[in-house]
Amino acid sequence: MSTPDVTVTVIVYNDAERLPRAVASVRRQTHANLEIIISDDHSTDATPAVAQRLAAEDPRVRHLRLERNSGGCSAPRNRALHIARAPFLMFLDSDDELPDNAVELLLAAHREREIDFAMGAVQRVRVDNGRRSTWMPHLVAERRALDGIEADPRLLFEHLATSKMYARAFLDRHDLRFPEGIHYEDQLFSAQAYCLAKSFTIIPEPVYRWYVAPFAASEAASISNQRHKLANVRDRVHVQHLIDAFLAESGHESLREDKDHKFLKHDLRMYAGDLPYRDDAWLTSFADLVTPYLDTLAPGAFARLPRSERVVIQLIRDRRLPEARLAARGLGHGVAPRRVTADAEGRTYWGDRVPESEWSRRELDISDLELETRPFPSAQFRHEIKEITRGPGASIDLTIRTYDPALRLPVGPQRATLLIAPGRHRLHVHFRLSPVRPGIFEGHAHLDLGAARLPLQGFAGIRHPLLRLRHQGLSHTGLLLAPLTFPTLTTRVPSHHLTVEPEGHGPGRLQVRWEPVGVTAKLIRPTVRRLARPRVRSAARLVASALK
Repeated sequence: MSTPDVTVTVIVYNDAERLPRAVASVRRQTHANLEIIISDDHSTDATPAVAQRLAAEDPRVRHLRLERNSGGCSAPRNRALHIARAPFLMFLDSDDELPDNAVELLLAAHREREIDFAMGAVQRVRVDNGRRSTWMPHLVAERRALDGIEADPRLLFEHLATSKMYARAFLDRHDLRFPEGIHYEDQLFSAQAYCLAKSFTIIPEPVYRWYVAPFAASEAASISNQRHKLANVRDRVHVQHLIDAFLAESGHESLREDKDHKFLKHDLRMYAGDLPYRDDAWLTSFADLVTPYLDTLAPGAFARLPRSERVVIQLIRDRRLPEARLAARGLGHGVAPRRVTADAEGRTYWGDRVPESEWSRRELDISDLELETRPFPSAQFRHEIKEITRGPGASIDLTIRTYDPALRLPVGPQRATLLIAPGRHRLHVHFRLSPVRPGIFEGHAHLDLGAARLPLQGFAGIRHPLLRLRHQGLSHTGLLLAPLTFPTLTTRVPSHHLTVEPEGHGPGRLQVRWEPVGVTAKLIRPTVRRLARPRVRSAARLVASALK
């Protein structure tokens, strides 16, 4: 057999359904002189039979089955690497795909100049809604050649092993293999590859299609999405220690702050966003696991974070865990704390007291948010639903509390409006917020979702109500936080099933879901979609032009 130019290893475990799609994406590559190794981590479903069938269909496909399950991605990759025949190597997970020209593009980069690896853009596809985006787009926005990771330490954020084509000689020269027996092996492997590589090339074209199921059931979730497991936290912290040791041993200590910043901004940030949904026992164990490691990080790594993220981290380190849960609900959304406290020098701190230590005061000092002086449209309030009760028909009654810690609103009742738009027409519900005590207002709103105007073709989707305040001719629109758990409400509105439920993730908003039924679902929506196709619209414009 002739030597292939590239070996693509497809790792799989109990994924008989999606494996053919992954392998098919490699078989249709525009560069055809390649080898495909299906590395099966001792699957117990129909995967072995599927792999054997695929190998029988194409002489480029080989089936490798591990004698026992390793429980991770490293062993199946390493076993395939041992038998791979090509001078260039790529890795693919069975639930993902390669774009048709991925191999051709990356191989061309290797042939242009002698490099250790080439990498390209990763296209993320949400399996729940089909939306596509580019992973870390700022890092792959343009074609460039780098002589070492020091040229752009931000690349540590792009830790995927699957977005790259490696020169076999580079991996063998440094005995670089995936660490077995741990999760998040990509992070250590990629950090080592970045540091050991003398040169590598980045191309902006997509070379990997990553299917993401962010809200998959716990038993079906990927390792990265199993953040509810404390073992998952332990694994992430463990691999950070391994990376730190490698940086020290290999003479790359200068990258430590960049690597620490990446851990805080990416790895820890994902757990922080989930904190509102964790109970007290989990939060305590989480703090036990991460706090000792946080104490070892470079101070400059914290200073590079947004203030809201620094607040959550410090509340964890100070063991103010219920407050950390509250602060986490506002991450990325400009949600104010319930209370702030000022010291004798006029510095403003998150919460109901001035922190004791100098470090805590520095991290919890939110004076730079300028809560008292920022323009009203960008002011920070906190709107929380305290109670939800079902009304007649498709209506719900809400008790809403607004926190105004900077005292931006005038004394007395405030006019407020709930906004929700299932389609082009926005439903407005006006109500009054009355003062409870300084900085706190409360009111009651009757939200009749049956009054929302739906498009002729119906509306299939999710919306979250917003709350609008007006002051001196200016308006402010902010998130409306809901109880994290409450009984799901279901009813019918014309041609739709309607569901009101907790968001279940992120900040935890009130979530309203419309699902078309009957004639709207079976006839009207399909017809409108067909008419909305570009070719149909173009034909319609031509006809209209001819009739003028």
